[in-house]
Amino acid sequence: MDIISQLQEQVNTIAAITFNAFGTLQRDAPPVQLSPNYPEPPATTTATDDATAFPEQPKQLSADLVKAAKQFDALVAALPLSEGGEEAQLKRIAELQVENDLIGQELQKQLEAAETELKQVQELFGHAADNCLNMKKPE
Repeated sequence: MDIISQLQEQVNTIAAITFNAFGTLQRDAPPVQLSPNYPEPPATTTATDDATAFPEQPKQLSADLVKAAKQFDALVAALPLSEGGEEAQLKRIAELQVENDLIGQELQKQLEAAETELKQVQELFGHAADNCLNMKKPE
């Protein structure tokens, strides 16, 4: 797998961990009173095992997220540095664009030649079919 694909995969991993972390926190966090003007939130009926495990879940999710971010940073650091700066990149882009245009023109000529040949073949096929239909049956 190339470096760009690995980066994309790592971004997907970070997104999945983040979504799972938010979902877990939203699902498992105990209710909190936002303001004294609001009534006390209802007590949740969770098992004692879940209540004791809750403080550990954010720590584990945070550790997973940090680990994924560090792997992403390592992949970014492994990217090759561009040589010559922005001007060299722009020059290379211009060269590639000229090459692309030339190849495009050549492909257009080949397409036109192929279309001409196709018309000729269709004409010849039509003549051959007409000749076959006009043949008389032996008596």
